[in-house]
Amino acid sequence: MCGIVGFYRLHKEKEISVDLLKRMMGTLHHRGPDESGLYVDNQIGLGQTRLSIIDLSTGSQPIHNEDSTLWIIYNGEVFNYPELRQQLEEQGHRFYTNSDTEVILHAYEQMGPQCLAEFNGQFAFAIWNTKSKELFLARDRVGIRPLYYAQQADSFWFASEIKAIFQSSDISREFDPMGLDQIFTFWSPLKNRTAFRHISQLPPGHYLKVTANGIKTTKYWDLPIYARSEQYDLSPEVISDRIQELLTSAIRLRLRADVPVGGYLSGGLDSSGIISLVFNHLKRPIHTYGIRFENDEFDEGIHQREMVSFLNTKHTEVQATNSLIGEMFSRVLGHCETPLLRTAPVPLYLLSREVQSAGQKVVLTGEGADEVFGGYNIFREAKVRRFWAGQPGSMRRSDLISELYPYLSKNPRLKRSWQDFFGQGLDQYQDPLYSHMIRWTNTAKLKKFFSNDLQAALQDYNSLDQIRQEMPPSYKTWDYFSRSQYLEMSTFLSQYLLSSQGDRVAMAHSVEIRLPYLDPNLMDFMGRIPAKWKIWGIDEKHILKKVLRPWLPSTIVNRNKKPYRAPINQSLFNEQTREHSLDLLSEQALRKAGLFDHTKVPLFVKKLLEKDQVSELDNMALAGIISTQILHRDFVENIPSAKIEFTPKTIIDQRTICMN
Repeated sequence: MCGIVGFYRLHKEKEISVDLLKRMMGTLHHRGPDESGLYVDNQIGLGQTRLSIIDLSTGSQPIHNEDSTLWIIYNGEVFNYPELRQQLEEQGHRFYTNSDTEVILHAYEQMGPQCLAEFNGQFAFAIWNTKSKELFLARDRVGIRPLYYAQQADSFWFASEIKAIFQSSDISREFDPMGLDQIFTFWSPLKNRTAFRHISQLPPGHYLKVTANGIKTTKYWDLPIYARSEQYDLSPEVISDRIQELLTSAIRLRLRADVPVGGYLSGGLDSSGIISLVFNHLKRPIHTYGIRFENDEFDEGIHQREMVSFLNTKHTEVQATNSLIGEMFSRVLGHCETPLLRTAPVPLYLLSREVQSAGQKVVLTGEGADEVFGGYNIFREAKVRRFWAGQPGSMRRSDLISELYPYLSKNPRLKRSWQDFFGQGLDQYQDPLYSHMIRWTNTAKLKKFFSNDLQAALQDYNSLDQIRQEMPPSYKTWDYFSRSQYLEMSTFLSQYLLSSQGDRVAMAHSVEIRLPYLDPNLMDFMGRIPAKWKIWGIDEKHILKKVLRPWLPSTIVNRNKKPYRAPINQSLFNEQTREHSLDLLSEQALRKAGLFDHTKVPLFVKKLLEKDQVSELDNMALAGIISTQILHRDFVENIPSAKIEFTPKTIIDQRTICMN
């Protein structure tokens, strides 16, 4: 993994500020502490900070083609690069490194943008054509690696993180009202938007061309959702055998590295399955890492230890105490660069810190299994609600909610409350957003804390309508699961899960995560599997359990899914953190930022301080308001810190004329 930055003068040759590029690269030193390189000519500057994982000796960037007309900087891994290299060599291409970076460059030289379909990996890269003066940017299919950009007049900037772009004084630092509206509805901004005005992100599965004529973005891949007529009519035995084959192949590819590979182990089905297949099929020893919490409602330590004992793996536990989560929240926000409605990224930040301290750079994770195999409760809720809608007055059908959440049966009052919640809009199943609507409208209640000015800026905007308009033409023909799966993956996977809980907290400590469940071949196969094999009745990830049952203890396979969460109120309002949080939520601080109502928020805080138990919605409000206030202080009022003295190891200066 690496960090990449670039600055392009679109319309005329003008001095490219090397000092600016150095500052941009300095903000990304955590992404690539091993090496750095800079290319500059009369119109463009390209910089890269490198985390060396493949080809440790000759893979320094920027890298060029045979005649130096193409230059690439790259963040990521293309796992099938040896096979692609062989094909390219047979077509006459010559290589001077052993890196996957050079394979990407020659593949682009050979095939143009069509090369992206050949890559099995996680990447964001930029290629500069010195002849055509075209800049080509691309991002992997599901958005595992980030890529941001901004344009002002005749200048174009891009980088792996927003803080790098903010090193330019030409980019104003201010929040985007629509971005905030989306975050306080969906937990994250949509598609190419960010929390900041003027800063966009290249969507997953897209590439972008920049020339003097402007910017053009093109989608080259979409989530593989197939109509019933295109689905496989196979037995569960054949399906499970094929899944095991594809998953094992995906893991084997992601073990390719010139450094040791570790793994995250939560004690749940997904990560346990990955580690077990590494141990049993690939016969590889692996160092595992897991999070422990001080509150039982969040902790999965007993299941982690069961798996460690079962596989006899070397394991390290990271203690994520409430006070430590609260203490690190501001620091983590500096890496995530977006308001958060949860504290869940913080323990993962602590986990990657432990991986780094153990001397490792790469870990396998189980992220993506819930999206691909149907593991989230929101998928099961949609199925139950659709069934319930057939007889809205049926008590037996409404009781199925208690099957999803067994603890409700022990509290009749709570059970009725949840039935009322899930009973909202039962008959609106024709709405494209049916599966997620009650969740999103509930989260959107947090916008009541927005200031009058912010609400006025949003009076003509409806983020739910925007999603409805952006659904694929075939969306209405899909089954309930495919609809909910597409919504979840297109609004949440890249923008939150793979960012705030993925790349950003891992790369904060120079750790690369690899995700076998998001292998494109496995995803494509699962897109053709009928929904019944993903959720059988209300049994989530049914076919994945069948695949992994021979390799895991039955207690791991059959245990009820426990969503990954972290304490919020206990972390942000404990004895060590309360004073800092109250300062951020003071009337003076709220007035200064101008984003939240300075009369409503103090009353909300008073209520929280007086309550023994805090609702999930109140927890999200607390995290959301505090995180936005922190980002206003650290990104809007102040320029995010950079290592001003940073000097690239290699500087390739192609400027040929003297400019004043």
